[in-house]
Amino acid sequence: MAAAIGPFCPHTQCNVIMDPKTGIYLNNAGTSWPKPPCVVEAIAQTHGAHPDTWPGILARAHAEVTAFFGIAEPSRFLFTNGCTSALAVALADLPWYPGDRIIISGLEHHALARPVVKLARERGVEYSIAPYASGAPVDLEFVRAELARGRVKLIACTTASNVTGELLPVSELIDLAHAHEALCLVDGAQTAGIFPIDLAALEADLFAFAGHKGPLGPQGVGGLYIAPHVVTESPAASCELRIGSAASADPADPAGPWPCSSFPTYCDVGSVNLAAVAGLAAGLGWLRERGQTAVRSHTRALATRLCDGLAEISEVTVHGSRDSDRRTSAISISLDDRAPDEIAVRLRQERGVIVSAGHQCAPMAHETLGTSAHGTLRLSPGPFNTLEQMDDTLDHLRAVL
Repeated sequence: MAAAIGPFCPHTQCNVIMDPKTGIYLNNAGTSWPKPPCVVEAIAQTHGAHPDTWPGILARAHAEVTAFFGIAEPSRFLFTNGCTSALAVALADLPWYPGDRIIISGLEHHALARPVVKLARERGVEYSIAPYASGAPVDLEFVRAELARGRVKLIACTTASNVTGELLPVSELIDLAHAHEALCLVDGAQTAGIFPIDLAALEADLFAFAGHKGPLGPQGVGGLYIAPHVVTESPAASCELRIGSAASADPADPAGPWPCSSFPTYCDVGSVNLAAVAGLAAGLGWLRERGQTAVRSHTRALATRLCDGLAEISEVTVHGSRDSDRRTSAISISLDDRAPDEIAVRLRQERGVIVSAGHQCAPMAHETLGTSAHGTLRLSPGPFNTLEQMDDTLDHLRAVL
């Protein structure tokens, strides 16, 4: 069987050669793989780069990312070490008072749920969890009722479950929050780079994302956007690094640096991983040139083929909506009384198929789904998978079962 060129390679330098002998990778909801060679090249070019070139590399990457997400004021965007750190900073730096309230969904990743619970324990903040039903991952009537009770400062939610792949009604949640003078924090880890996201149109107050999933970048990079009207209470460290702003970096200049006890800076989120941001920018550039609509259409077809085939296997239960317009390509299944980790090990060792098994760093989501005992088996195809691989995966799963 000849090696195949990945389906989304508009330029020679971005061709991805998939060797069938390497198996089938289906854990793109965890970390996308493979990366376009232009990403690898961008990372390599930063190694050994002269310090004189560092500011330019960072500025170009910053411009690529802010343009990709439709960020009108680039100075309101910071690179972080990942989505987890971005969410932590966003939640920690809002001004909280005892009795303030947060609404979250029951499908949240630990990266969002954990700091919310911590705020409740340490700052007297209260939180409520919107009920879940398959096909309706957030009960909007419950959210309306909670907002009507008053003192809700924030709605915090993921754009899509990293377990079931179900899309949450983010636009509706943002509108509800704003109608009650609350903010909305959006975790875009599962949709950034996969669905077009225009933050100016979405009107999210805070937005966090990971670079190593849909954006096709390396691990160790993410981002945080905080809208200009959002008031934060950052630590008192002042920072001279101002990317995406025309203001002076001279501490003596009245326009800079960023003021203390206000918007977080790179002193608050940590040093910039130059190689990672260069790779992230290259991945987003590749997606922009190919077109996110085309990429989404391809991964949607892959997920549909998998869902249809899984529905025909009697031992398999597919969690969440099977409507391909209401989900990402991530599909979680239970297998009667079979442990997901046992099946995952056999698929990998005997069949060369790499999937995720267990709780996917989302224990709250598994409590919501009733799968806490063993978690689920998650299959998540990406841009460089093929329909033939989906058929092969279904055959491999039948053989293992």
